[in-house]
Amino acid sequence: MDVMNRIKEMGIIPVVVLEDVNDAKPLAEALCEGGLPCAEVTFRTKAAAEALKIMRENHPDMLLGAGTVLTKEQVDLAIESGASFIVSPGLNPNTVKYCQEKGIPMIPGVQTPSEMELAMELGLDTVKFFPAEPAGGLAMIKAVAAAYTNLKFMPTGGINEANVRDYLRYDRIIACGGSWMVKGNLIKEKQFDQIKEMVAGAAKIVKEER
Repeated sequence: MDVMNRIKEMGIIPVVVLEDVNDAKPLAEALCEGGLPCAEVTFRTKAAAEALKIMRENHPDMLLGAGTVLTKEQVDLAIESGASFIVSPGLNPNTVKYCQEKGIPMIPGVQTPSEMELAMELGLDTVKFFPAEPAGGLAMIKAVAAAYTNLKFMPTGGINEANVRDYLRYDRIIACGGSWMVKGNLIKEKQFDQIKEMVAGAAKIVKEER
């Protein structure tokens, strides 16, 4: 199964911020045992690359992506660390083309029709709608999706257990990115059992809505 199909199968991609590499292994275990063996590890911290590498080494079959990737150097680091896909908050054509050269799937962030057209011009059929809720949420996605019939979306930003069902019911949404089940304070406090329970709840929502 290719990466995009695996993302669709997961339905919800936990967006993870890791400050301490020692949290990577227990977090990966909580995600896998909770029923969502996947993560988008954001490259906003110094620990991100090493944490991603630890997750990959301990759980080779996990679907692992690198998020908040802004430069070619970060693309290289993400690939070296074991990322299977790249996510960015915006659309940088140079970064997209570099990922294509490297043969790794890239999901850039967009908000506007012009950005969506640029993504399509670059040969992409899946984009991250970000930040989803502040940018108009599901209503905005449906409005623009009517014009771009081949485009699929992975909304991220402001999505939680209260609204994710509505997003998942729309067939043009490949998956949703969310951090409510992997909140930074829970990770810092080593509340991995609670994270596992919340991940299981998210996995249950996917099964019910898909």
